[in-house]
Amino acid sequence: MNQKLTGHLACAAAYTIFGLNIVFCKDIANAVTVSPEALFGIRMFVAAAAFWIMSLFVKERKVPAKDVFLMALAGIVGLVLPQYTFLKGITMASTIDCSILGSLTPLWAMIFAAIFLGEPISGKKVLGVATSLAGALLLIFSSLHFKGGLQTSTPGGIALILANCFTFGAYLGIFRPLTQRYGVVTLMKWMFLFSAVVAVPLSLKPILNVDYAAVSPKLWMEIGYVVVFATLVAYFLIPAGQRRLRPTVVSMYTYLQPIIAVVVSIIAGMDTLSWKKVLAIVLVFAGVWIVNKSRAAHAE
Repeated sequence: MNQKLTGHLACAAAYTIFGLNIVFCKDIANAVTVSPEALFGIRMFVAAAAFWIMSLFVKERKVPAKDVFLMALAGIVGLVLPQYTFLKGITMASTIDCSILGSLTPLWAMIFAAIFLGEPISGKKVLGVATSLAGALLLIFSSLHFKGGLQTSTPGGIALILANCFTFGAYLGIFRPLTQRYGVVTLMKWMFLFSAVVAVPLSLKPILNVDYAAVSPKLWMEIGYVVVFATLVAYFLIPAGQRRLRPTVVSMYTYLQPIIAVVVSIIAGMDTLSWKKVLAIVLVFAGVWIVNKSRAAHAE
């Protein structure tokens, strides 16, 4: 029970960070000063360096060549593709549409976990996903009259955000056994190393072309949040959750993101609390509870 509680707390913290990350990444994109490719590279390079430095102070088990290859693949599926498509997609999609499309991540995680890990798609699990999805959509649409008309999405943006939730769902649904074999630092240092290698041809020139003198202090703080919290801290917490919880349960915390966005909007005076929003939040957490109680492929 303590292990599961730790997993739930890790996922809740990570997805709370991601909830704010949507707002900050959209703001960075709107400023234009730092391109999505540059921000992607900064995230990969800083995280790779940080996790390799951390590994000098952590006792690690030896990683065989087969698992190094799997970590490289996990880095592509779980870091490169989700982060790159998100950063590119958010320049062409509204935050509302990003939240709606992101709600599909648990569905993909459930499907991939069934295919690759043999996790059963039980009636209780489907009910839980559907309950949380209903809550998330109710929450999003109940806020549309405040934010819905301010932004529009292009087909390309929608396609990129769909790719984001598909690839991250695949990562959660396929690579849990890898997260159970190794510590967080070992796993992340290899995943981010291969991601940084991929980022070199994509991001090196855009990083060099940034007009750093034109980056405002506010933008620097937002970039700092994205790099430190939404990359280093969040990707430290997610594997901790993956080790202790089943893939669909981990992915269900995606539904925290619209909740965080609405809470921030209410605090900022951009939205108001209503019975619909309260009901939506209750549905989200009820769905997570139902999935957590669903049958696993094996006893845990």
